[in-house]
Amino acid sequence: MNPDFTLPCRQQLDLAADLQSLADLRAAPALAGRLREHLLAAVGNGLDGLVATRLVSAFNDHLTARIIALTSQRHRLPPVAWCWLALGSEGRHEQTFVTDQDNGLIFNATSEQEAGALRRIYLPFAQEVNQHLADCGFALCTGQIMAGNPAWCLSLDEWRERFIDWVRRPEPEALLNASIFFDLRPLYGELALGEELRTVLLAMTEATPSFEHLMAANALQVDVPLNFRGEVAVDDNESVDLKKYGSRIFVDAARIFALSSGTRAVSTAERLRQAGAAIGLPAPEIAAAEAAFSQILRLRLGQQIDAAGRGEAGGYGVKPAALHEVDRAILREALKQARRLQQRLKLNYAL
Repeated sequence: MNPDFTLPCRQQLDLAADLQSLADLRAAPALAGRLREHLLAAVGNGLDGLVATRLVSAFNDHLTARIIALTSQRHRLPPVAWCWLALGSEGRHEQTFVTDQDNGLIFNATSEQEAGALRRIYLPFAQEVNQHLADCGFALCTGQIMAGNPAWCLSLDEWRERFIDWVRRPEPEALLNASIFFDLRPLYGELALGEELRTVLLAMTEATPSFEHLMAANALQVDVPLNFRGEVAVDDNESVDLKKYGSRIFVDAARIFALSSGTRAVSTAERLRQAGAAIGLPAPEIAAAEAAFSQILRLRLGQQIDAAGRGEAGGYGVKPAALHEVDRAILREALKQARRLQQRLKLNYAL
C-alpha cells in the first residue's frame, strides 16, 4: 500500500516509516495515539476539508492494513483469495476524527457448503482484527457492520445475492444498507476480488432505475437546515448536525449519480466530478458542490479538533453562533449548494 500522504514533513515521514515497520500488535495502540496527535495538529493548521479527510483516511488505511497483515500471520488461513472491504466513510476516504468501524470480508468459494466452512475459519481472524482496531481507537460498530459479524463475512456469490436482494426488494433496511455497503472499497488482500464485487454492484444499480428512484426519494427525506429567510436553522442546543444535515446530503446525491451512471469512483468529490458530468451537471455547478462539501468537512473537523483540545469526545454538532462571521457565511452558502443538489435529484427523478 502506498497512500498519498500530503504535506510531507519529518514527523509525518517518521510516522509513515513506523507504520510500515510495525511488527508487534501490542505496539499498535501507542502508534495510533501518536498518529492521532499528529493528524489533529496537521489538520488544525487549516487544511482544506477534502485534503484533510483524505489525509486522515490514508493514515488510517495504512494502520488498518498493517493490523490485518500482522493478525493474518496469527491464523492458519486457507490458500483462498480473500479481501478486506472498507465501507462507509472509510470506503469513501472521508474519515474524520469521530468514526467507528464499517468493514466486511469477501472470499472465494465454489459452493454454499464451502462458503460455510471457510466462514468458520475467517471469522476468528476478522473478529481479532476488529478488536485490534478498537484498541487503536476505531470504535466497534454499534450496528455490527464489521467483518467479524457472520452476516458480513461472505463469499463473492453470497455478497452478490445480498446486493440483488436489496436492489430488487428495496425495503427501508435495504436503503440504509445501500448508504454504507455501496461505498465499498477493497483495502487489503486480493483487491481484484473487491473490484469484481463493485462491478457486480454497478451493473445491478445501473440496470434498475426503480431502485435509484427510491434511493433519491429516501435522500430527500433529509431537510437542508435553512429557514425561510435562507439562514442556518439550529436545534434546541443552538447547533446543527453537519453530518446528518450537511455532508450526508452531498454524499447521498453523489452516490446516486454514480450508481445510476456506472461510475466506479467511490469518494464523494470524485463521484461529483465524474458522475456529475455523465448526468449533465454543468461544470460550475459541480465545482460549487465540491467546494461546498469540502467546507462542510472542514467545519466538522474544526469542531472535533476544538473538542479534543478540551478533552472531549466531540461529535457532529456545530454551533453557528460560535463561528466567526466569514465561516457563518460559508456555512450558509454551502448549505444552499446542498439544497441545489437536492433540487437536481427532484428534477432527475421527478420527485
